[in-house]
Amino acid sequence: MLDAPQPKLMAVSNTVAFANPKAPVYPRLAQGKEWNEMTVTWTSGYGIAEAVPFVEWGHQGGQKMRSPAGTLTFDRSSMCGAPARTVGWRDPGFIHTSFLKELWPNSVYYYRLGHKLLNSSYIWSQKYRFRASPYPGQNSLQRVVIFGDMGKDEADGSNEYYFQRGSLNTTYQLSKDLDNIDIVFHIGDISYAIGYLSQWDQFTAQVEPIASRVPYMIASGNHERDWPGTGSFYGNLDSGGECGVLAETLFYVPAENRAKVWYSTDYGMFRFCVADTEHDWREGTDQYNFIEHCLASVDRQKQPWLIFLSHRVLGYSSGEFYALEGSFAEPMGRENLQKLWQKYKVDIAIYGHVHHYERTCPIYQNICTNEQNNYYKGALNGTIHVVAGGGGANLNPFTPIQTKWSLFKDHDYGFVKLTALDHSNLLFEYKKSSDGKVYDSFRISRDYREILACTVDSCPSMTLAS
Repeated sequence: MLDAPQPKLMAVSNTVAFANPKAPVYPRLAQGKEWNEMTVTWTSGYGIAEAVPFVEWGHQGGQKMRSPAGTLTFDRSSMCGAPARTVGWRDPGFIHTSFLKELWPNSVYYYRLGHKLLNSSYIWSQKYRFRASPYPGQNSLQRVVIFGDMGKDEADGSNEYYFQRGSLNTTYQLSKDLDNIDIVFHIGDISYAIGYLSQWDQFTAQVEPIASRVPYMIASGNHERDWPGTGSFYGNLDSGGECGVLAETLFYVPAENRAKVWYSTDYGMFRFCVADTEHDWREGTDQYNFIEHCLASVDRQKQPWLIFLSHRVLGYSSGEFYALEGSFAEPMGRENLQKLWQKYKVDIAIYGHVHHYERTCPIYQNICTNEQNNYYKGALNGTIHVVAGGGGANLNPFTPIQTKWSLFKDHDYGFVKLTALDHSNLLFEYKKSSDGKVYDSFRISRDYREILACTVDSCPSMTLAS
């Protein structure tokens, strides 16, 4: 056998180092608790004893304002288990969040991240820009992208850890089309770091072109939250010991309690009710009460498009593992929530967790309530359920069982786009990440009075007149 070749030193490069390893990086926008508030979250190496964090922002050419930022971090003891507490641990640095308030609707703002050092010198990021949200109910073109289960990948194809090969295509398509996207919802299974904290840096770097320009809203998934004995609804090891700490610190959500990632947010003609499937949603729980309040409190004359979002499928799925359970969804999911979806006339419910795309008919209690397929004129009389879990993680198979309520399936990577054309017309599109083209679509067209009309279980069974 020939001897193995020995490596030979050919040359030595100059020393490569960061100009400033503490510099602010990876800005992440999110809607605040008020419609006219934008939050900016970023990461740096500067603690509050060393520098004061803030955001400088304003209109192009106009007077600049400065808004202070709060600072958070966590240590190894904040992790719930291995590998997050052991081989996956690394110092996260500091996470800063600033609240930009009283924004003018639809206005473009420019901003940069700043740190004022103790010697009164400044550290600055590059400049970024965003467009403020429309006034709730405003009649204008509004475009929303929704997907789950994306993760991250190495652009050079290397594979040091656990990467999601479809994620770069999804990121690329969204980055390329940012001028036609107003807000993004990443509904769980975000980075797939699973206890290796450095992977969150890679993910936030990968989505920076998107998250620095438009609000990047998240939902909690099993790979962010689940860990035994920590209060998660599922006692598995899916978070790698993170037990929600990373996602809930690195990304802002307008929740009352950021450890319980359920919240509502309004964008123009949309109301989004975002659930946290890793906490109990069943009737009688705090989350169930939140979901009902979110759905019941929307003014459908101003915000006709009511959308329910969560990570695990609480409605309908032909995913193989759900079919094997016999539930075609998360057990106890629709049994507890379908009365609310029907009563408050939720238009579309969108989920991740199952890594492919699927769309149902408008449905209630396993029965299609509308025979149309691609154009729904008038009342839906039920809710359309969509699985949009093809953001980038390894794809999941469908069951061979042919379910009557399933209208379109695609075993590929992709994302959903909702476009509110006006108060009466909504366009739904499913796009593949490989080419950005539309492979499934439908349109809803209706008047306000058709939202008010009674359908099965959507109005009181007795009225004064009867």
